[in-house]
Amino acid sequence: MEKNEETNKLFGTLFGSIDLLNESHLDAILLTMDKDHAIHYLVESVKSAHQRGAFTIGESEVISKAIRTLSKNE
Repeated sequence: MEKNEETNKLFGTLFGSIDLLNESHLDAILLTMDKDHAIHYLVESVKSAHQRGAFTIGESEVISKAIRTLSKNE
């Protein structure tokens, strides 16, 4: 099934990895966020900041370990 150009347009992207379909999609993310989603968004935001060079190597190591620790299945 083919999508037309109109349905392929995005409203925006969060942290370079989470596509937003429209303004309502952003609202839905904010209104339905639970602990698991919050961790996911925090991890994605830290990855994005790292890619932009926001952290030192030492800071990146600590953050990487923290992400791995939080991402483990409980």
